[in-house]
Amino acid sequence: MSTQQFGDLLVQEALFDPLSWWGRVDGKRTAVIDSRTGARYSYASLNVSADAWAQYLHAHGARAGDRVAVMAQNRVEFIALLFACIRLGAVLVPLNWRLAAAELSRVLADAEPMLVLGEQRWRDVTTEALSMSMSIYMSMSASHADAAVSGAAESRWVDLDDASRRVEITPTTKVDRFVVERTTNDAVLLLYTSGSTGAPKGVIIPHRQLLANAIATTTAWALGADDVGPAATPFFHTGGWNVFTTPLLYRGGTVVMIESFDAARYFETLTEYGVTVTFGVPTQLAMLRESPKWGTPLPKLRWFIAGGAPCPQRIKDDVRAAGYRIREGYGLTECGPNCFATNDETSVLCNGSVGWPVPMLQMRLRGDDGALVGDDTVGELELRGPQLFGGYFRAPQKTADVMTPDGWLRTGDLAHRDVLGVYTICGRRKEMFISGGENVFPGEVEAALLDCEGVREASVIGVADGRWGEVGCAVVVRANDALVAADLLAQLRRLLAGYKVPRHVQFVDALPRLGSGKVDRRALAELVAGVNAS
Repeated sequence: MSTQQFGDLLVQEALFDPLSWWGRVDGKRTAVIDSRTGARYSYASLNVSADAWAQYLHAHGARAGDRVAVMAQNRVEFIALLFACIRLGAVLVPLNWRLAAAELSRVLADAEPMLVLGEQRWRDVTTEALSMSMSIYMSMSASHADAAVSGAAESRWVDLDDASRRVEITPTTKVDRFVVERTTNDAVLLLYTSGSTGAPKGVIIPHRQLLANAIATTTAWALGADDVGPAATPFFHTGGWNVFTTPLLYRGGTVVMIESFDAARYFETLTEYGVTVTFGVPTQLAMLRESPKWGTPLPKLRWFIAGGAPCPQRIKDDVRAAGYRIREGYGLTECGPNCFATNDETSVLCNGSVGWPVPMLQMRLRGDDGALVGDDTVGELELRGPQLFGGYFRAPQKTADVMTPDGWLRTGDLAHRDVLGVYTICGRRKEMFISGGENVFPGEVEAALLDCEGVREASVIGVADGRWGEVGCAVVVRANDALVAADLLAQLRRLLAGYKVPRHVQFVDALPRLGSGKVDRRALAELVAGVNAS
């Protein structure tokens, strides 16, 4: 079944708005807990709050199809605003508060939000970015510039705390007169992915993607109404919204709102609120491991999920040695983001694997020659199903570039599948390099580096070599200044085949990163540009 066919089968009542359903049926259930204050918000109260915010946005001119931007860390109002936009047919655009004004201006120029609600601490950078975006508008084609400049003139900053005080929330608040007819393919969220090219891409998240991801996740991960999960990943990432938040709201579970990650406080949160499932990138797990509270019994926690990057073996070993369970996941903004599911046994026996495809999501692997490959052969992972995005905003060619003619998403990630159908992610296709005729996947080498003593962070990139064509160069942030290249490479030779071991090591104080926190591989390539072996 194609994405469009699935969307067509969903009736109007199946549009993604679980606050409305749970608010009527079991409104006293706790939907969200604010970890800063301990305040609890029921489904009924959040449902009313969403209606009140819808009235507020409508009064400020928001209509179906308009973009409403939010510049804030994770907070309860974010959820109410999402569902307010859903009811108006508007699109929520969470802004990345880590970006500099110049980076943010490109996002604002593309999204053209009619309103920007933000926390006061980011007022200056946001208003500067709004001003800078005017010049970007003027550089567009004449046909688009008039509308763009007009949209920019109407765009304005609104203090989120002040707006929260002004929003009138009463049990009689209703927005039925504002609601327009929508389809399952209409946009709900616009999430911007970072890139080193300076051209951010707005990923359109439609109703069907939220709904299909929620159904698949709660089914494959066995999430129920009694589950409690944190929203600790920023809401400008799909992980903040769609790893746990929207699936748990769909199921009637509870979301613990965490403004920012702090390892010691995180343990307290897991214990205090009886968190049953949690997600973190490997860096966060490493920080938790260094916390004095590491090893604290967490009787209600079923498992950690590690995602966003390969998880070093030593971190997984330490998690299990402390008495916790851990599984690895995979996803991307353009699909899912929860694309696989595994179990406790397989996560150990098939170490490093992400498991089986979740319900409704099809997968296949394609080799360099364009032919589909079978089991135990590395190929590019392609995905198809209702969890697919709605395309890139105002970028049909970029959308076409990542889609096959028969509707599959080219992820750019390399993977292999064993005879039992279990998948393992190998790394990015464009990051792979060939050394002496052998394929080398930087993700695998980086995971090994992070298992070496004295390494805090590491990234690997291929550089030209007169004999082997390409060899690896490891860019390393040391945890121990006594670490030298020879000792590091000796450790790696015990973990990897010889052709995978980098020929060069460059120590740095910090890895270059994009505004999203991901390693900036273009800047990394420039950093090691002078490295070459004859």
